Amino acid sequence: MANTASSAAPAARRPVNRATLYTFGAFGGILFGYDLGVIAGVLVLLAKQWSLTAFQKGAITASLSVGAMVGALLAGRLCNRIGRRLTIMAAAVVVIIGTIACVTVGGWQVMMLTRGVIGIGIGLSSATVPTYLAELAPARVRGALGSLNQLFIVTGILIAFLVDYALSSHNNWKGMFLGALIPAVILIVGLLVLPETPRWLLSQGRDAEARAVLAATLPAASEAELDAEVQDIRDIIRRDTEGRDRWRDLWQPWVRPMVLVAMVLAIGQQFSGVNAINAYFPTMLKSLGFATRTALLSAVLLGVVKFLFTVWELFMVDRWGRRPLLMTGAAVMTVALFFAGLVIKEVNPSHKGMLGTLTLLFLIIYLAGYELGWGATVWVMIGEIFPLRSRAAGTGLATTILWAATGLVTAVFPTMSDKKNLGIGGAMWVFAGINIVLLLLARFYIPETKGRSLEQIERDLRGGKLSANGAEPATGATGEPGEEAGLVSET
Repeated sequence: MANTASSAAPAARRPVNRATLYTFGAFGGILFGYDLGVIAGVLVLLAKQWSLTAFQKGAITASLSVGAMVGALLAGRLCNRIGRRLTIMAAAVVVIIGTIACVTVGGWQVMMLTRGVIGIGIGLSSATVPTYLAELAPARVRGALGSLNQLFIVTGILIAFLVDYALSSHNNWKGMFLGALIPAVILIVGLLVLPETPRWLLSQGRDAEARAVLAATLPAASEAELDAEVQDIRDIIRRDTEGRDRWRDLWQPWVRPMVLVAMVLAIGQQFSGVNAINAYFPTMLKSLGFATRTALLSAVLLGVVKFLFTVWELFMVDRWGRRPLLMTGAAVMTVALFFAGLVIKEVNPSHKGMLGTLTLLFLIIYLAGYELGWGATVWVMIGEIFPLRSRAAGTGLATTILWAATGLVTAVFPTMSDKKNLGIGGAMWVFAGINIVLLLLARFYIPETKGRSLEQIERDLRGGKLSANGAEPATGATGEPGEEAGLVSET
C-alpha cells in the first residue's frame, strides 16, 4: 500500500513526548486495576444488604473474568484490523457502558451480567496494552516501560481500595462502581492525541507515519539508525505475511514453545492466589474479627505495598532480568502463604487482635513477593515473546487463559475457604504449594528475554535458539546481541 505525504504530516509535525506516550499507553491498567479491586469493598456492603451466599459472591466476582475472556478473544483480531490504539479506546467505551448499567439496575443476577460487560472492556484493554507498550518501547527499557502496565494496575487497585474506604461509611456501593468512569474518560482523551505503534503502521503500508513515531520514541537515533530500525521491522513483517492464519501460526513448531511459556505465565500468575486476596481480603479480615472500616483500611495498606513493590520492580526488571524476579517472587509468596496458613490454623480464634495482625503481616509480605515477581514481569513477557504476525493473537490467547484462571480462582475461593471446607488457612496452604511449582517452572522452563529487541527474539525463535531454560543472550563481535546470537544455556 502506497503511503502519502499527507497521511504522515500530522505525525511528523507534532513531536511525541515519550513520558506522555507511555503514561497514557499504560493507563488502561487503571481500568483493569480499579474494576478488579473495587469489588472488595462492594462485597463487604452487599453481603449483608443482599444476604449474599458464598456462591453468589463468587459469581459476581468471577463474572468480570468471564467477560474479560470474551474481550481478550476479540482483542487479537480487532487490534490487527483497527490498530492497537483504537482497540484500547473501544475498551474504555465498553467499560463506561457496563459501569453505568451496573449501578442503574438491582439484584445480584443483573449485577453479575453487567460486570460481565465491564469485563469485556477490561479483556480488550488487558490483551492490547502489553502489545502497545512492547511495540513502542526501545529494547533497553522495554521491561521497565512494560512494567508501567502493572504499575497502573496496582495504582487502580489502590485507588479502588481508597474509594471503598471513603464511601463505606455511607454504604455507597454505587459510588464505588462509578469511580471507574474517571480513568475510562482519561484514557480516551489521552489516546486521542497519541500515535499508533510503528509496527502496526508499517504492516498497513503507512511507512512515513511509522518512521515519525520511531523518531519520536528514539530521539537520539540517527537517520541511518532509524532506517535500520524500519528495515528490521519490514523484514519481520515480510516474513510474517507469508503465513495465512495468525492463530494457526501459534501452533507452528518454532512458535509453540512460547505459547506454552505464555500459558505457564498466565495460569501461574492467577493460581498464585493474588486475586483471591485482592477481591476477598476485607471479607477475610472481617471473618477473623476485624471491623468493616478497619478491614477496608487494611486493604488500603495492601494497596500501598503493592504500589511500592511494583515501582521497585520497574527499576529491576531490566537489571535483574525476568527469570530471577519470577523465582524470587515465587519463593517469597510460598513462605508468606505457609506462615499465613499456619497462623490462621494455630492461633486461638479468641485472640482476634493477634490473629488478624499476623495474618495481615504475612499477606503484606505475600503481595510484596507477587508484585516483585509474577505481577509486572508476566505482563512484560506476554507482550514480547510472540512473533509480530502472531503477537496480537498470542497476547489475546494468553490473556484469555489468564482471565479464565482468574475467574476460576475468584469463583471457587469463597467456597474453598469456607470453614466447612478447607478454611482460609487451608486455602493459603494450597496456594503455597502452587507457588513451589511456579518456582520450579521459572527456574527450569521460562526463558530470559532481557536486553533483546522484539525482532531479535523472533529471529531466535525461528532459528530454534530461544532456550527454554533461560539465559543471557549471546553477543556477537560488537558485543551486542545480533541476528545470529542465541541464548546460551545456564550451567
